[in-house]
Amino acid sequence: MLCIGVAVPSKSSLEAFFKDNHRVAIGFSGGVDSSYLVHVAASERADALPVFIKTPFIRDSEQRDAEEFCRRRGIRMEVVDIDLYSDESVVSNGPDRCYHCKRAMFERVIEVARENGCDVVADGTNASDPVDDRPGVRALRELGIRSPLRDSDLSKSAIRRISRMDRLETWNKQSNSCLATRIETGVRITPDLIGRVAASEDAVAALGFSGIRVRTDGRSAKVQFTKSQIADARARADEIKEAVAPYFDDVTIDDKVRDD
Repeated sequence: MLCIGVAVPSKSSLEAFFKDNHRVAIGFSGGVDSSYLVHVAASERADALPVFIKTPFIRDSEQRDAEEFCRRRGIRMEVVDIDLYSDESVVSNGPDRCYHCKRAMFERVIEVARENGCDVVADGTNASDPVDDRPGVRALRELGIRSPLRDSDLSKSAIRRISRMDRLETWNKQSNSCLATRIETGVRITPDLIGRVAASEDAVAALGFSGIRVRTDGRSAKVQFTKSQIADARARADEIKEAVAPYFDDVTIDDKVRDD
């Protein structure tokens, strides 16, 4: 039987978590947090199974990074496809879209966990992530998903620092949230729109920028940069607009910046 939903004491170490919960399925994205979680599980010789959920909203490069991380360490990773375009509660893109998306994804992780004899399902939510009003976190709670990084009081900055000390290649990897987050609430999510968002971000990245986001209402686009890049972006605004123009009618530089 899959045992989920039992709280971990807030100051418990990750090592203790994996000693107490030896057979764990981990919702694995290949990002900083879940990669560190998989690393600790391997270090503790836990019988952990990273599960990568492949959706239309995740770039193929993210799957390649996740597979390479596991390959280097001799860790078996399960890849599971999920067709979110067939889920009306997701593609209608209402205020709770993230809730429905996260729930669909982790329901599948739970299925994989059961199929592989795992007793616990965990994710990479950390202590820096806001939890009170996030629809995705609500879905995790309802499903009883464990968040040992958060429960061990490990913040994003701490995870990056420890990952660097442990020589993990992911220590400075930039966040790559799903492409659906770029689309304004209420605007229907379609393969065409997701494709245009991805292509426009790739076009800006080809100019030498990184960690950018192209936000859209379906017609116009705002290109969002990190704090360290915004001055350069404003100086090269015409060049950036030209790169994105094939995909959106109206292109502007977003005044709101992202943290580096």
